Amino acid sequence: MSRTLLIVHHTPSPHCQAMFEEVVRGATDPEIEGVEVIRRAALSVSASDFLAADGYVLGSPANLGYIAGALKHAFDSSYYQILDSTQGRPFGLYLHANEGAEGAVRAVDSITAGLGWNKAAEYVIASNKPAKNDLEACWELGATVAAQLMEA
Repeated sequence: MSRTLLIVHHTPSPHCQAMFEEVVRGATDPEIEGVEVIRRAALSVSASDFLAADGYVLGSPANLGYIAGALKHAFDSSYYQILDSTQGRPFGLYLHANEGAEGAVRAVDSITAGLGWNKAAEYVIASNKPAKNDLEACWELGATVAAQLMEA
């Protein structure tokens, strides 16, 4: 049985792009079997994308202490359509935050708690140019969420 991991991302900078690429590399590692990885830009993801997936990785810059408007839009346009059907699904989060990510973390925690999603791994938060350990953590995030789907 194939499972689907949906990566919803907003990658407006080279730093966000590097984090996104590592999440994808981890999620698509050859040792991960039976998991299809779908990538959707936050401004183009739909409720049907969320409904068709078995788990999620969310990626965003933290702008002015909050998640990017693109990720907020993804939830605003899908929230009630996915509310009852996606409960219990695992998710992960990576953020690029040059100044404090607390508000962005609080927002994602609030949204995902309302949806009833389960935090599958520690969040990855990087600032400035992501260091080697930040990128390794992004790889691990993608691999962890995908592996949980593989085992489900």
